Amino acid sequence: MTQPAVSQYIRSFEEAIGVRLLERTNKYVRLNQAGEIVYHHAKEIVGLYSKMQNLVDDLANKASGPLSIGASYTFGEYVLPRILSKLMRDYPSIEPVVTIGNTADITELVISHQLDVGLIEGQFKETIPLQNENFAEDAMYVVVSPNHPLTKQTKRISIQDLEDDMWLLREERSGTREAAETFFSQSDFSPSRTMQFSSTQPIKESVEAGLGISFLSQWAIQKELQYGDLKTIPVKGTPFKRNFSIVTNSPFQTKALQVFIELLRNSGELTVLTKKMGLSKK
Repeated sequence: MTQPAVSQYIRSFEEAIGVRLLERTNKYVRLNQAGEIVYHHAKEIVGLYSKMQNLVDDLANKASGPLSIGASYTFGEYVLPRILSKLMRDYPSIEPVVTIGNTADITELVISHQLDVGLIEGQFKETIPLQNENFAEDAMYVVVSPNHPLTKQTKRISIQDLEDDMWLLREERSGTREAAETFFSQSDFSPSRTMQFSSTQPIKESVEAGLGISFLSQWAIQKELQYGDLKTIPVKGTPFKRNFSIVTNSPFQTKALQVFIELLRNSGELTVLTKKMGLSKK
């Protein structure tokens, strides 16, 4: 479209809405408050319209087409790739688009219909009701560098013995951070020193370098444990168990979403990975 045509469409839209949506100066054109409101709801409308089209198309076709998946960091980075590999082998006509974020952000995108499904860790606290289903169990451990003095410990220790260590934690609103705080609360423990990171990989690198210790998912540390780059220590209350959940925001599902959710429910990947790590019985 040409610039004059775009301007004409915007003017017509503003007349239909009954209010100006843009602030214009010689230096910039940007949304005003009314424009922000319209933009926010327009994204939901477009998402719902696309979902409606896909559902109607599904009535006569096989599982295919776009599938927008959101996942929290732990599941999205360490487990989801294996699930997607199987999905694409079995249903090559499905076109997944993946968004990775913390639990709160993924939940908000599902609520606003920008994602078909969210795979989250921990509990969402939104007031808007979502369809929520636990589909996998996770186990979390206290992780230290191979040179930590307690790596030779065989008897279970109290988490209070780790009060002087630097704890490397995920950011607020992440499921891993929520699990750590729940574990600390249940253990009547508060770390005296903490450092915050926005993803798990730099935490693992920092623990390996001896910067501090952390509390991480079994999925995130499997390779490091296998090669001896990280160690777990036997702390009372561990492994700390939590669930991964599937969240959706519609009673109607495309065939692509149906087969993906069914794959999650029945996938042997989670069991195989747990047994491979040798952590499931600790």
